[in-house]
Amino acid sequence: MRRDQRGFTLLELLLALAMVGALVVIAFSSVRIALASWRQGEDRAEAYQHLRGVALTLARSVGSAYPYNAPRGDTPTAVLLFGGSGSSLEFVTQAAPYPPSIPVAFTAVVIELGTTGEQRGLVIRQRVLPNRNPFTDAVVVFNDPTLTEVSFSYLDESGAWQDSWDVETQKRLPRAIRVSVGGTLNGRAQALLPLTVPLRVGIEQQQQ
Repeated sequence: MRRDQRGFTLLELLLALAMVGALVVIAFSSVRIALASWRQGEDRAEAYQHLRGVALTLARSVGSAYPYNAPRGDTPTAVLLFGGSGSSLEFVTQAAPYPPSIPVAFTAVVIELGTTGEQRGLVIRQRVLPNRNPFTDAVVVFNDPTLTEVSFSYLDESGAWQDSWDVETQKRLPRAIRVSVGGTLNGRAQALLPLTVPLRVGIEQQQQ
C-alpha cells in the first residue's frame, strides 16, 4: 500500500453522520410543519364552509318569508305572524330550514341565540302551520353551540335599517333582512360578512 493512500478516519465518519442526521432532522421538521399548516388550512376551510352552509340555509328560509295571519295563542284574533329583534327572529316561511316529512305549505320558524341549559349557540325551532302557539311551541330542529353570534336588522319602507321590527306598528313585513352569523370553530373565531336577504313579499307590499 502506498503511503499517500489513506481512508476516512473514525472522527470524520462521525462528523459526516452527524451532519447527515442534522439534515434529516431539519427535513422532517419542515415536512411536519408543512403538514400541520395544511391540516390547519383544511380545518379552517371546513369551518368556513360549515358557517357558510348555515348562513345560506337561514337566508333561503328568510327569503321565503310570508305574511301569514293567524292567532298567536288562545285568543281568536288573527295577527301577522312575524317579529324580530337584534338577536332573534320569528317568521312564517314557505321554505323551512328542515322540511318536514310531509308536504306543508307554511312553517313557523324561530331563529335565536341560546344562552341557557343545553341549548347554547345558534338554535332553530319550527312548527308546521296551521297550529296554535306556532312560535312558543316550536320544536328544536337545529342547535350548534359553536355558532355563538347571530344578529338581524330590518329594512323599512324608507330605506333605513332598524334593529327590531314590530308588526303592530309597521303592519307589514320588512323589505329585507340582514343576517349575520359567527362563532368559534376549531378554536378559531370565524365570521361571515352580513347577508342581505330581500323579502319578495315585503317588496310587493312596498310597491302597492
